[in-house]
Amino acid sequence: MSNNTNMVPESYPMNGGDGSNSYTKNSYFQRAGTNAMKAIIDDVIAEKLDVEKQISSSKSTLRIADLGCSVGPNTFIAMQNIIDAVQQKYQSHGFASHMPEFQVFFNDHTSSDFNTLFASLPPERPYFATGVPGSFHGRLFPDFSLDFVHSSFALQWLSKVPEELLNKNSAAWNKGRVHYASAPDEVAQAYTAQFAKDITTFLDGRAKELVVGGLMVLIMPGIPNGIPHSSSATGLMFDFLGHCLMDMAKEGLISEVQVDSFNLPIYVASPKEMTQLVERNGCFSIERMEMTQPWARVDDLSGQACTMHLRAGMEGIISKHFGTEIIDELFDRYCKKHGEIIGLLESKLNEGNQLFIVLKRI
Repeated sequence: MSNNTNMVPESYPMNGGDGSNSYTKNSYFQRAGTNAMKAIIDDVIAEKLDVEKQISSSKSTLRIADLGCSVGPNTFIAMQNIIDAVQQKYQSHGFASHMPEFQVFFNDHTSSDFNTLFASLPPERPYFATGVPGSFHGRLFPDFSLDFVHSSFALQWLSKVPEELLNKNSAAWNKGRVHYASAPDEVAQAYTAQFAKDITTFLDGRAKELVVGGLMVLIMPGIPNGIPHSSSATGLMFDFLGHCLMDMAKEGLISEVQVDSFNLPIYVASPKEMTQLVERNGCFSIERMEMTQPWARVDDLSGQACTMHLRAGMEGIISKHFGTEIIDELFDRYCKKHGEIIGLLESKLNEGNQLFIVLKRI
């Protein structure tokens, strides 16, 4: 077996370290998503995990991978939740004496801050920890070596910006915008096509790595079926970020050419899209798929929290394109626009903006 070396995805690391603008200190929304899904994941493991098969195979280790783990602490919470649920199932079925050992593989791009990740590992963790650098848009593990795969708020990142967006002669040239939410159909179609390619590669890799009967839990930003991209909560946030950049360009702080050549490599999929891609792959059954809402109140989305969350995730890619000197000004402007954003977001919360998927390797 050889790794897929033809695809070299872009790297979009979260802000590392543990400073005031780091992902570690500003990942409330992902943590809310993880916490909201805990009870559902507990139920999935209780219903779908085949402990008898695990025992009969004489495997003494249950291997779990968190793909796109970032720098913590959310990944540690998610992994502990999964292990707690597995242990509960063994005990409730009278198999406590057959309890496996656990190995957790923490995966992210090579540019991710693994130093912060490993320095903050829980000292009393009930698992052996391993770092696996590399893109999940390709192979990461040997054949049939994983029992459980988890990925939270990572699959929305594309492996690259669709090339058509940067071609002035293309109908998909995305002039004056940084995302597809309010762009012409050709722009959205280019994003959709790139997302389909990436998810196809992702599923192909996991189909080889998961044991038959293995489970995969995917949590990602989502949009309900039939809702226009321009009406998604994520799209609205990115539209306002684009407005801030264009305002800065009009004031001469950056150039419009810079904005025209910058596009966020993020796509928000619907349940229908994901269902079609999973069925096309043919190696997984869909055990559960639903739109959820992890934030109970609009008050949870304060201007400062929204801005710091966005900065922790986007500062790296924005700095790479525009330079670091514009960052404070950009996010100060974004924070001041929060009143406009939250008014539009409030009506979207009840629709759900998080897609929860459970797949089983068949």
